[in-house]
Amino acid sequence: MAAHPQVSTHTTLATRLRLDNEETTCWGSLLHLQSCISNVLLFFLNGETYLRPSCCHAIRIIGHHCWPSMLASLGFTVQEGDILRGYCDATAHSSSPPPEPIFFPNHT
Repeated sequence: MAAHPQVSTHTTLATRLRLDNEETTCWGSLLHLQSCISNVLLFFLNGETYLRPSCCHAIRIIGHHCWPSMLASLGFTVQEGDILRGYCDATAHSSSPPPEPIFFPNHT
């Protein structure tokens, strides 16, 4: 039987989750990205070629400064994570404002 690691009763949940240091940005970005999930789903499912700037900001933070598997915790594959990071990185380096949403018809 495996022993469970002892958790100090003197540490707070925020300390154990490392929410009290610079990694707060990772957790906050993950929570923000959860609120963007409908925008991201439309991006993939309906061919919408626009993600809100705040959603891209969260994706860039997660993709470049956090754990590689964080996007997978929301159910995205590695390939989908790469697509999101690529799109958001490209829009971050663009000097023009983001384009208006474009919708492509579904061919069913």
